[in-house]
Amino acid sequence: MASPTFDLIGIGNPIMDLLAHVDDAFLATHVAGDKGGMVLVDDADIAALVKKVHGNVATMPGGAVANATLGATRLGLRTTYLGKIGGDITAEHYFANFTAAGGDGSRFKRTALPNGRCLSLVTPDGQRTLRTHLGAAMTLSPDEISPADFLGARHALIEGYLLFNPALATQVIRTARAAGCTISIDLASFEVVKAARDWIFAQLREGVDIVFANEDEAAALFQRQDAYENFAREIAGFGGIAAVKMGKDGAWIARGKELHRIHPVHAARVVDTTGAGDSWAAGFLYGHLRGASLAASGAIGSILGAETVQHLGAAIPDTFWPHLRARAETLVKQPK
Repeated sequence: MASPTFDLIGIGNPIMDLLAHVDDAFLATHVAGDKGGMVLVDDADIAALVKKVHGNVATMPGGAVANATLGATRLGLRTTYLGKIGGDITAEHYFANFTAAGGDGSRFKRTALPNGRCLSLVTPDGQRTLRTHLGAAMTLSPDEISPADFLGARHALIEGYLLFNPALATQVIRTARAAGCTISIDLASFEVVKAARDWIFAQLREGVDIVFANEDEAAALFQRQDAYENFAREIAGFGGIAAVKMGKDGAWIARGKELHRIHPVHAARVVDTTGAGDSWAAGFLYGHLRGASLAASGAIGSILGAETVQHLGAAIPDTFWPHLRARAETLVKQPK
């Protein structure tokens, strides 16, 4: 068998993030739904909220799995990405950012529609509440997904937000499996899990190599409160690896009889939690696909997650990456 061209292909919604600092009173007054959640809205709703925000609104590329894919790229994996971008200047900036970071842009789909946008409302505690208009990304259809999209890819990371379109998510995971990719799913948000529990359990029974979930997503999946290590064990009981992320409290990773408590890395300051879980997944996948132990892979995830929360948005500035790569390489080389 020929060597893979790409270590990782991410599949998800390529969304441009708009980030704004607000207080809890702003959320209570202007935003319906739970703090920390993600709700799909119209572009007009995002524009209306932006007008109500007092202060600057920062713009930077986002999308959960796109963030994770870029993080893995910056660490050194060979990556590509499958998702649909628009025909506007926002889309061009998005594409240019991805390829400039070293990702392969040949698997992007395109349409003339505006690119998707997500407004991330960041409160003083660093928590982010998301309102998303998928735009061009929403028009990606199952019949556009083919084996050629996964040609040469070793591992496929599937974004949970695709589960809002079950037919698309099913076509993606079936095609990735048929192409010989190993599979991971990031459950994305508790709203996704509530809407797609049956789909998730069906795929777990069929076989998923890695599941990424945070504490809220795991509780929504099993519809109960429990110790997070129990959630990790239960997800791993389907036969793959479970990574249950607990934010500033670290994570639990389970596989078979293995159970690892991944301790957090201290962040000197918390500016914004946007993308922290995505960076954690990036670090874990980098370690895992390089052959590191589960514990070492989780430690790399914690390093990237802790760095991410110290900056606005999901992107870690360029100057921090040489040190992060060196730390990750040291952990990969540790004996198992």
